[in-house]
Amino acid sequence: MHYDFIAFIGRFEPFHNGHLSVVQRALQTCDRLIVLIGSSQSARSTRNPFSSAEREVMLRAALGRDADRVIVRHIPDHLYNEGAWQADVQRNVSDAVTSAGKTLADARIGLIGHEKDESSWYLHAFPQWDLIDVAFASGLSATELREHLFSQDDGALRLVEANVPTPVFETLLAFRKTKTFAQLAEEFRHISDYKAAWAAAPYPPTFTTVDAVVVHSGHVLLVKRGAQPGKGLWALPGGFVNQQETLLTAALRELKEETRIKLPLPVLRGSLKGQRVFDEPDRSQRGRTITHAFYFEFPSGDLPQVRGADDAARARWVSLAEARQMRELLFEDHYFIIEHFIGAA
Repeated sequence: MHYDFIAFIGRFEPFHNGHLSVVQRALQTCDRLIVLIGSSQSARSTRNPFSSAEREVMLRAALGRDADRVIVRHIPDHLYNEGAWQADVQRNVSDAVTSAGKTLADARIGLIGHEKDESSWYLHAFPQWDLIDVAFASGLSATELREHLFSQDDGALRLVEANVPTPVFETLLAFRKTKTFAQLAEEFRHISDYKAAWAAAPYPPTFTTVDAVVVHSGHVLLVKRGAQPGKGLWALPGGFVNQQETLLTAALRELKEETRIKLPLPVLRGSLKGQRVFDEPDRSQRGRTITHAFYFEFPSGDLPQVRGADDAARARWVSLAEARQMRELLFEDHYFIIEHFIGAA
């Protein structure tokens, strides 16, 4: 069957030979291919080392002349709102179709991908499009390629070269010479050591953390992380729960330790307006980490004095308008946690 458009959704971290084989298969059966690059506007991490613009460059370089038939759109994550993500995908496909001079009513649209595991749920989230299930070419996964990329082993780099298109490998070599790569490589080593310390556990550990979302007079309190992972990124005050404390007690302790906020504990407890568990399985690269976030609200008044301490290199009040623009600077899923409470307030 021939399609006017085929959509291909992926993170492409990095774009590899398996992705290329899917793209080539799609271009054989459609006039135009719409590539939706996910996790755009995310902070760099060992899981998302490349910006969506960099990933588009990789894709277009790998395709060469065929790139003229490819429409690229960048899709941000909505970790705790699948409906918002689906709406983003639908809107971008619609825009791509209309920009090419077609209408949704007249266009035959397919969605191409490979059902490998539970992460492929999205292939069944768009019943209005024909599903084209294809197998990736054999080779290393993007996860394995990232691990080899951050390895200091020359043999690992050869494996990367064998599993990505030549223009992509050249881009990766250039990336390895940047300061950004050096910072991510340091984070990769930290996470590897962290996981190794738990390797002898009888079963994979699940960690429990807490985060404090403090909103005061139209500002949210953030801290700048002073250590890996996520060194230099902004985050909510929080941390791990001690053995002998409740979740709320842990959140208040971490808040006080990291920000030295000039508010008494009874006042903070009295300002608690909500709480929620955030448990997306891949929310933390350290391993399965479930966080309990507590929302404290002060509608008006002078902003209390704060100062970065303990694990925080800095603490400051950020206007809610500015916080909404900081997606690429916020650690793990903290942008979505803030978004949840601000939207619910």
